[in-house]
Amino acid sequence: MVIVHVSAESYPMAKAGGLGDVVGAVPKYQNKQGDKALVVMPMYKTPFLQENNWAVEYKGSTNLGNWFFDYTIIKENTGKLGYDLYLVDINGLLDRPKIYGYSDDIDRFIGFQVALVNWLSHWTALPSIVHCHDHQAGLIPFMMKYCYDYQKLKNVKTILSIHNAQYQGIMGWDKSILIPRWDMSQKGLLEWDNCINSLASAVKCADKVTTVSPSYMQQLSVQSNGLELLFKNEQNKCVGILNGIDNEIWNPATDSMIPFHYDTSTVYEGKQKNKNALCAKYNLDNTKPLIVFIGRLVAEKAADVLPGAIQHALDKFIQGANFFIIGAGDTATESALNYLVQLYPGQYNTFIGYDEKIGHEAYAAADFLLMPSRVEPCGLNQLYALRYGTIPIVRDTGGLHDTVLDMGDAGGFGIKFLHATETDIVYSIGRAIEVYENKKQMKSMIQIAMQIDHSWQSVIASYKKVYESVI
Repeated sequence: MVIVHVSAESYPMAKAGGLGDVVGAVPKYQNKQGDKALVVMPMYKTPFLQENNWAVEYKGSTNLGNWFFDYTIIKENTGKLGYDLYLVDINGLLDRPKIYGYSDDIDRFIGFQVALVNWLSHWTALPSIVHCHDHQAGLIPFMMKYCYDYQKLKNVKTILSIHNAQYQGIMGWDKSILIPRWDMSQKGLLEWDNCINSLASAVKCADKVTTVSPSYMQQLSVQSNGLELLFKNEQNKCVGILNGIDNEIWNPATDSMIPFHYDTSTVYEGKQKNKNALCAKYNLDNTKPLIVFIGRLVAEKAADVLPGAIQHALDKFIQGANFFIIGAGDTATESALNYLVQLYPGQYNTFIGYDEKIGHEAYAAADFLLMPSRVEPCGLNQLYALRYGTIPIVRDTGGLHDTVLDMGDAGGFGIKFLHATETDIVYSIGRAIEVYENKKQMKSMIQIAMQIDHSWQSVIASYKKVYESVI
């Protein structure tokens, strides 16, 4: 099979969250198992773009409404990623430093999708599957089937993977002129709630829909930011496939981003060395349990609850734990988290922003990872934590439900709670401190966690079954 993955993100070219990690890993493992998988994404001005060599693969021209533009497809030259990476360059539209956050993001991603479909229509041998990820690629299934200029593509099968249904690419009907000439009788396939909804369109038009965990697939019919009825109606073509992680990148025995390597036989000494280094760097106490949060400081991650919960925990469990927060997002939450540094020196610190190396260092150093998410389609952080022998403290939702077994259950290796509230979080932190003080139990949970296989090798076969079901 020839599989074209289309996404706004792919690590290491550009990543804002789990989407980038997934799209940067799945094609590599699909190629290892005998298929031909590649990635197409926008050309942003990122360090990876500037530090690597590229070859021009194709030059074309098309239009967004009345704006006619040229586009260029460039390809990473070495193949070192394990898959071919193609970037769509549209001068002035995509070639910017950030992935998201511009006032014209709707136009940017429509332009990206139009250029992609235009390029595909010029392929001599068409792909077997076009695999679209999230709403930034959500109009592609519609355009391939119902745009007059691209009827060559109408029989190519399309798959939609939903990484987060909270974001849907909603726009007014004035934007319909940006879609290449299309069959007006199919207007209903673009529409949801009197608007064009890119994600809803993809759910309707794609041949199959996947989500990043089975539990999240079930939740979408009751919690999907207005698309609940759609998911109920389309449930027969939807399937939840739990994400994996790239064990070649996320491996504490070989990770080039951490100062001290370890495996299951040396984990206790190795983690303590990494913890010593991190605590020295950020003024924390290496004799206390280290609890970290790594993620976007936004409501869906329950980041707004963190300042109060951490303050209450530090007041309740005096001298009981360290906290280290890594993330960026809501400025009020950032300020509240930063303020705690003054109140609890030596027990609490923050890194506002995200740095891949610091993230790896934190997984290797931490005793516990806190994930109080209100919404977590799959979650990769808890999978990274398990790989590094870090015990996850998670809210029981979405992929966290599927991947973490509470310590109270037989073979349990994590700590789960029901509500994204200060009360539940503080109670769970208390459980973590008790586990930390019970060295035998802590060591047992670490060993169980590190031996769980969440590699992509165990997941790719599920995607292949989905592809084969539509071809």
